[in-house]
Formats: sequence, C-alpha cells, structure tokens
Amino acid sequence: MSNRKTLTTGAGIPVGDNQNSITAGSRGPVLIQDFHLLEKLAHFNRERIPERVVHAKGTGAYGYFEVTNDEISKYTKADFLSEKGKRTEMFARFSTVAGELGSADTVRDPRGFALKFYTNEGNYDLVGNNTPIFFVRDAIKFPDFIHTQKRHPKTGLKDPNMVWDFWSNSPESLHQITYLHGDRGIPATYRHMNGYGSHTFKWVNAEGEQFWVKYHFISDQGVKGLDTDLAAKLAGEQPDYHRQDLFNAIEEGNYPSWTLYVQIIPYEDYKTYKWDLFDVTKTVSKKDYPRIEVGKMVLNRNPENHFAEVEQSAFTPGNLVPGIEPSPDKMLQGRIFSYGDTHRYRLGVNHQQIPVNRPKVEVNSYQRDGYMTVNGNGGGAPNYEPNSLNGPVEDAAKKAAAFEVYGEADSVAYNSDDHYTQPGDLYRLMSEDERARLVKNFADHMRPVESDEIKLRQIGHFYKADPEFGERVAELLGLSVPAGVK
Repeated sequence: MSNRKTLTTGAGIPVGDNQNSITAGSRGPVLIQDFHLLEKLAHFNRERIPERVVHAKGTGAYGYFEVTNDEISKYTKADFLSEKGKRTEMFARFSTVAGELGSADTVRDPRGFALKFYTNEGNYDLVGNNTPIFFVRDAIKFPDFIHTQKRHPKTGLKDPNMVWDFWSNSPESLHQITYLHGDRGIPATYRHMNGYGSHTFKWVNAEGEQFWVKYHFISDQGVKGLDTDLAAKLAGEQPDYHRQDLFNAIEEGNYPSWTLYVQIIPYEDYKTYKWDLFDVTKTVSKKDYPRIEVGKMVLNRNPENHFAEVEQSAFTPGNLVPGIEPSPDKMLQGRIFSYGDTHRYRLGVNHQQIPVNRPKVEVNSYQRDGYMTVNGNGGGAPNYEPNSLNGPVEDAAKKAAAFEVYGEADSVAYNSDDHYTQPGDLYRLMSEDERARLVKNFADHMRPVESDEIKLRQIGHFYKADPEFGERVAELLGLSVPAGVK
C-alpha cells in the first residue's frame, strides 16, 4: 500500500482523477461541474503576481548577523547591535536593477543588496546596492531615470538613445556611471561584491546623542568582476548564473559572509563637511571618517520555495527600529514611501503577514481587514485608538529624535553642482589597465547612440571630471571634445 499523500483541492477535498476532465461521454464537451478542473485553471491563470518595477530579477537566502564590536552601543540603542556576540536572524535578497524577471544575471547593472533583520524590536530593513552612490539624488527624478533603463514605448526595445540622453542631461549621474562602467560593474557572483546602505542614516544612542552613519558590507570572499565578453557569453548560455552560484554555494556548505563596517560622523559635521552628507551621488572619505567594524553577516540557508520566500519578500527603507532613523536625503525620503507602496500594489496591503516578511515579535496594531488577512485580524479587540479597552498604546521612549530644520517650503535644489570632482578622483585612482577598460566600456555603450549631440554632451562631462578621461572616450568614438568645454 502506498504511503504517498492523497491529492486534494485547495479546500482539502480529495481528488479522484487528476488525469481526465469530466465530459459528457467520451467525446462530449467538458462539464462545468468539474470543479477541480475549473479551480486548477483559474489558479494557473493567476499564478503570476506583478513583478517589481525595479529589481525584478533576483535571488535570496537566510542567515544571521552577529555583532563583533562591543562598542557599537555607544552610537545606537538598536537592540540587535547592543552587545558583542548577539545574533539576529535575517534574510537577504540580491538582484539586478533594470532587467525584467527573465533577464540575464550577468549584465552591466547595479545589484540590489536588500537585507531584512528579524530583530526583537521588529523588522529592520536595509535596502541598498552594491555601489556606494546612485544615479540621481532626488526621488522626483527616479521614475524618469527608470523609464530610460526600461523599454522604448514605441519599439518595446532597450534604447541607448534614451539612456544617454538622460545621463548626459543629468550630470549628477556621472559618479555612478563611472563606477558602473569600471571593473566592478559586472560582479563575478553575488558572493564577490560589496554592499552599501548608500544613503546616510542617523543613529541615536540611549542618551539621545545623534550620529550620522554610512554602511559598508565588505565581502569576505573578496571583490571580483566579470570580463565583459565572458559576461555576454554567460548571459546567453546561463542567464541565471548568479542565482545558481549562490544557491549551490550554500547547498555545499560554502557559506558566504560579509563584514559590516560603518562610518560614524558627528552630528554637527553635516553643517560644515565639504560634501553634502545627504547627497546620495557623493561618497564620504574614509580618511575623514574611518570605518569601524560592527559585525558579520553569514548566509547559510536557501529558501525552500523561491516564489514564496524570494518573490514575495518585501523590503522598505521605512522599516527602521529604535536607534536607527532616516536622514534628510531626498532620495531616501522618497524611497521610504515608494518601496512600501510598491509592495502594497504587488503583494497586497497585508504583505507583512507573509511568512518571509512577518516579524518574529508580536504585532500589536489597529490595522484591520484588506485582502489576504490571515493573522486573525485582531479578533474582537478594538480597532480604534484611543480606547478604554486596554488596547496597545504608544511608547514615548521610542519616538524618533528631533531634527532641526530651517528655511522656506519650496522646490529647492541641492546647493552644490560639483558633479565632477569625485568621478574625476575615481578615474585617477584607477590603474592604466582599469582606465583603458573603463573608456572602452563607455565607448562601446555609447556607440549605438544615433545623436552626436548626446555623445558630445556626455563627453563634455567626462572631460570636466578629467581631461584625459574625456579625450580618450572621444577618440574611441571618432569625435572631438567640444571646444566650449575646454
């Protein structure tokens, strides 16, 4: 006698025949009474949820974060960072940014580096990339930027004309695209890339002291990039190369790890530092603010079901635990809304009840109803506050720290338009071989652009960062640096 389980419908009803539809006779039409057939087809028609607008293609794994520095509590009251040796379970999702769900892993694109820490104070999400900077610094430009990375509305094709038209008209992107077209632009694997919080965040300690902080997750496997030709070959032969590599490494017990360092910046320094700490297109010098080790992240368990745990995972920079707060970074402020709203559209208003997103602590809120409420919906407890029925109340000790603001409410630009010093410094840090590959990557990417005006405008930005930089790209494109730039 077989020990295999009996097939059931979604309602748990045993299925008598999963091979043949119910028909009127052997050759008659299918009967609408065949509920199992109707349920099976109807569910199949709805198996695909909307893919993420960005970061659609990715993979993930579970692991833990362990604090290795007993001094971190001087800077933040966050419980999961409170003492050396403290471990917190976590989930990580790595991804490309611009490609669709079925796109290749080995394309030149930033990689998402999204982390969910299941802390004793609720879920803390750190939603970063494998680059310390970004293309734009105000969220109002983000939809426009992403449109250029997607498909042309008429042809349905990726279009370098859109890409370079936007970048050449947005010189703030120069730092990021210089990083992206360098040797780190195509990671060898997800295990061989660093991760960054990118934005500046604020830490607050138990005494109420405030500090600005930058996150750096440094790969313990080292940083390795893929040769452009090999990346193209892999894209055709194994488009899931990075996903496969991470899964296999963990299955084989070769657990990847990253060491977390932070740059701690005294609170008042934001007023006088040479760069705007809240401009995500800029880095903060490690010479000015050395990195301090915090702990180690280890990934040691693969998901049991990719859809349930990776596709349905949801991260938002708005998930901040006490002791960690946002900065006035305009891009961060926009992402705090946008990411959560994306998941409300993609997964539903109750997406935080999905196991991979569910905090390990008890949730006590007055949020009720909505699609897919599966947590008891609060039972008969009150769904309003204030109340006289012993419902949950706020804890004033958990309030965010006050932040000084000044000025007029207006659409205000950043007060610095120096988009060239840091990209130029990055170029000059490279070896001659690295520079040669960089300018070749740029020229190869720009060559299909139909408009010389767009190419020349971008060459002008390269020249302003470093004259040699601009001259070399121009030469490979058979153009000259515009006289007005020199």
